[in-house]
Amino acid sequence: MAEFDQQTQTELEAAAFRRLLEHLRTRTDVQNIDMMNLAGFCRNCLSNWYQAAAEAKGLNLSKDDAREIVYGMPFAEWKAKYQTDATASQQAAFAKSNPHEH
Repeated sequence: MAEFDQQTQTELEAAAFRRLLEHLRTRTDVQNIDMMNLAGFCRNCLSNWYQAAAEAKGLNLSKDDAREIVYGMPFAEWKAKYQTDATASQQAAFAKSNPHEH
């Protein structure tokens, strides 16, 4: 495995994270519930992790601001434009694979 100094590793991780956000912003057809059902995390999870990382550094970042960073727009706007109602099968798969989320 390649070894990098801490600064380089942090820069590479940040670049990969920015690329992930860019990808998720272009794939508005992929619903959060699908991500949760397949991968066990979604855009909201990413925003929660981002907010937690900010708080760990003593920074005050609201839930709404963290979501806007991840979604690239206010969450309410993204939800109105792109979120669809979950189907019964999506909800059943979510309940089965994520029982702690209820």
